[in-house]
Amino acid sequence: MEYRNLGASGLRVPVLSFGAGTFGGSGPLFGAWGTTDAQEARRLVDICLEAGVNLFDTADVYSAGASEEVLGQAIRGRRDAVLISTKTALPMGEGPQDWGTSRARLIRATEDALRRLDTDYIDLLQLHAFDASTPVEEVLSTLDGLVASGKIRYVGVSNFSGWELMKSLAAAERDGHPRYVAHQVYYSLAGRDYEWELMPLGADQGVGALVWSPLAWGRLTGKIRRGQPLPQASRLHETAQYGPPVDDEKLFDIVEVLDAIATETGKTVPQIAINWLLGRPTVSSVIIGARNEEQLRQNLGAVGWSLSKDEIERLDAVSAVTAPYPYFPYRRQEGFARLNPPIV
Repeated sequence: MEYRNLGASGLRVPVLSFGAGTFGGSGPLFGAWGTTDAQEARRLVDICLEAGVNLFDTADVYSAGASEEVLGQAIRGRRDAVLISTKTALPMGEGPQDWGTSRARLIRATEDALRRLDTDYIDLLQLHAFDASTPVEEVLSTLDGLVASGKIRYVGVSNFSGWELMKSLAAAERDGHPRYVAHQVYYSLAGRDYEWELMPLGADQGVGALVWSPLAWGRLTGKIRRGQPLPQASRLHETAQYGPPVDDEKLFDIVEVLDAIATETGKTVPQIAINWLLGRPTVSSVIIGARNEEQLRQNLGAVGWSLSKDEIERLDAVSAVTAPYPYFPYRRQEGFARLNPPIV
């Protein structure tokens, strides 16, 4: 397993990390992801640790805290061998203090996460979404206090826009608060919007990407192809409405190239899709999920080898889309491109 520094921090993370969204799954979204209990979870954690994957990602909103609880049970007795990443901000109830990142909410959410995870500290706490109703200064000073108390060690965000992240980083720099070192983002061959603004920001500011849904919400598994019905067992029947939008025709084009490369290399479609991400700038770790041991072992096969230059170029070409304004001139016109060459 390869390890990389998380952004500009000293925290070294594996290039593959495990997403515990399937742990304790319940409800229309998380129940469709998986319903892994503590015993099954412990076996998946065993396999991860054997492979060198020691970073486990969860969130308080995953099955109303059940994911954190099951993860805590699965790592019991080996806390020092793992890194825990969790997230908070999304609603956990209907009350005014049950959502967002106010001082009161962050302190309580952190205490609740520590209790559910059965641990004294969280290695990486990420804000699951930007809370426009709370001043960034209040958020950052609260996180500073939680770091100083030893309850959390590093801070990051998830699903922020460029201006939201940059405003927060500037305020942290100005006031001497801990800077966000990670941005958990959606990024895949079927969804490359991260590249327009957030990737250049991450490269400039030392913010590492933790990639969620590297298989485009289950669409890059190799089971979905042009002219064929959606497999009966696919979770997309229940969850497509919650995930990122994907253009079907573009998806089918990408899958056909993935299929061809899979035939040439002997790798699987998911392995190739994940390996492509590992070569992208600013990516610190790709979060993989699995409902069972077979899926996990297949995804772990995405490391230890590299795509060829030709294979990368083919995947780049078939997955490319026109950037939105104001980014497309920088890719189409020489004068613009000279001012801002692409990140490679």
